Amino acid sequence: MTPFQSLFVLVFLIAASAFFSLAEMSLAASRRLKLTQMADEGDARALRVMQIQEHPGRYFTVVQIGINSVAILGGIVGEGMLGPWLVWIFEPWMAAGWAARLAFLLSVALVTSLFVVFADLVPKQAGMANPERLAVRLVGPMERLLALLKPLAWLYNKCASAAMRVLGLPMQRDERITSDDILALTEAGAQAGVLERPEQQVIENVFELDTRPVSSAMTLRGSVAWFDIRDSDESVRVRIAAEPFSTYPVCDGGLDNVVGYVDAKDLFQRVLNQRPIVLTDEGLIHKALVVPDRLSLAEVLAQFRQAHEDFAIIVNEYSTVVGVVTLNDVMSTVMGELVTPADEDLIVRRDDGSWLVDGMTPMPDVQRALSLYDWPDKDEYETLAGFLMVMLRRVPRRTDCVEWGGYRFEVMDVDSYRIDQVLVTPRKENVQ
Repeated sequence: MTPFQSLFVLVFLIAASAFFSLAEMSLAASRRLKLTQMADEGDARALRVMQIQEHPGRYFTVVQIGINSVAILGGIVGEGMLGPWLVWIFEPWMAAGWAARLAFLLSVALVTSLFVVFADLVPKQAGMANPERLAVRLVGPMERLLALLKPLAWLYNKCASAAMRVLGLPMQRDERITSDDILALTEAGAQAGVLERPEQQVIENVFELDTRPVSSAMTLRGSVAWFDIRDSDESVRVRIAAEPFSTYPVCDGGLDNVVGYVDAKDLFQRVLNQRPIVLTDEGLIHKALVVPDRLSLAEVLAQFRQAHEDFAIIVNEYSTVVGVVTLNDVMSTVMGELVTPADEDLIVRRDDGSWLVDGMTPMPDVQRALSLYDWPDKDEYETLAGFLMVMLRRVPRRTDCVEWGGYRFEVMDVDSYRIDQVLVTPRKENVQ
């Protein structure tokens, strides 16, 4: 074989090896969602790629047969092509035996380098960059090779399957999509600029509904505006003017004895029609939905849907009212920064790198802001105020401090035992 012929064969073998590398990487990296989209748009090859992904054993067997066969042939051809030339170069400088050995080593190194770069690294990086498009283009030639090498592929595949069973490894690719997969995609989308950070946060909040307790979104007992069923028209009007809400619980003697709720729209209609507000009037009070405080936000949404309500009273295990929640509260939790005005933010990042945090901020929000997810006794509290109480083992006072996870939590303001503001400062060794 002439040097030109050997060079032509070597280039052909490198191209063949690159083809198999592309076929392998593109199939392995192809995303089922993208392939499904391509199939819906009319590309039948995407369906064939997905069928191969479900049982890829024979496909990868043919790929490995091709890669290894080509690599062996490439070594033989490359050594035969480069060896004599290198011996001719080295013989004037050393003994013939040493020249032959050195020529052999260098020819193997050169051929191996060519295959590593052009038959492995370059095609695999190309396959990772656009796997689905390459996979559908290569599926036709690969199917013909599968038919041609079917007996050999069957034998090798049976041997590989037996080894997989002995080792207890899965035989099929797991195509199930989890919430972690979706969140990882949204994070990648936010980093790439496809999603805005508030939009990404909305998606994360949706997946947190199952784990986030209703207490993280409810209006606390001390902030609930309610009517006594015996309140006069004047006192009701004064309360509405002072605390305008869409819904008000109606109680008999105290907040723990709820008899129902009234809709502000019904009250406004009476005012506009110049009729007195009498809470005992028939049809004015609606039956209230009562839910336990241990429910998640997702469970509360299910209760709203089942009862066709958008307002609920929250009670603890002792039947004490601890707060109220509305559908708007839950949706505001989901929508986050998209609907929450800046002056209502529970967590405010300051210019010096510290945070000013409302004591009633739910712990999932604190964890996300600080990128700190390992907290002590985290099942015992739901808010930052609860964390400070657990750590201090008493009701916090102003200037009380707790250090944890590289941060210093200092109580800045307390109002009637309620922690209003907490200053969170990273320690020096935690500042990036």
